Amino acid sequence: MEVLKPEFNLDIFFSLMATSKSRALLLDYDGTLAPFRVDRAQAFPYPGITDILDRIIEAGNCRLAIISGRPVSEVTSLLSLKRIPETWGSHGWERLLPDGEYLTFKLDIKMENGLRQAHEWLIRNRHGDRIDIKHGCLALHWRGLNIAMAEKIKHSALEIWNPIAKDSGLIITEFNGGIEIKAPGRNKGTAVNTIKSEIGSGVIAYLGDDLTDEDAFKALGDTGLGVLVSERLRPSKADLWLTPPDELIIFLKRWLKTLSESS
Repeated sequence: MEVLKPEFNLDIFFSLMATSKSRALLLDYDGTLAPFRVDRAQAFPYPGITDILDRIIEAGNCRLAIISGRPVSEVTSLLSLKRIPETWGSHGWERLLPDGEYLTFKLDIKMENGLRQAHEWLIRNRHGDRIDIKHGCLALHWRGLNIAMAEKIKHSALEIWNPIAKDSGLIITEFNGGIEIKAPGRNKGTAVNTIKSEIGSGVIAYLGDDLTDEDAFKALGDTGLGVLVSERLRPSKADLWLTPPDELIIFLKRWLKTLSESS
């Protein structure tokens, strides 16, 4: 565990959390709570994660939310918590509330057509088994392939996707193990900002691993704790770096302990 900003003090953060009237723990899924897998359907949480999150939810004095690039349905299925928490999927384009209310945000028709064209190209070129279809987003994965093959697929996709994105107003971004073509205007930072506005003054932390999580760290600004969860340190706006799963478990257990002591 390593502090990335000299002005940040983890002990002070948890002291503030213990006396705060409201608390929020926001968590990315892939690469944060679960290891990456070539078969994304097998990306189950690290051992012990589900139990700790169940206990945090049961404590009742903390708002817990999962904020993922995956569709909401995939996240809730893989995580298999006793009580389904607030879940944001597809980079902020879907939201499932704890009471079961499910919300999606409307796409521009030009963007919908662009995503359809990008999807059709993938199917024609036999990349169907590497597609992840989400609301407002289409992802192409190459995890498990050698570098040369991954670069070949990436180059071919970008040749087609770049003009589609330009014509339809979509954007293309990279993530760990692939690229996405998606609608702009919403991202993980959107979810963080929404939750910040709903809880008002309070202690908030976001844990994430990927470049897409930088939007969330940026949204936190100086008002919360950004935690980079990664095997290797990389440039980040986060305040703290920890490695999974051991240091992740330590952090979550300290969060739970602080909740128990403050209840």
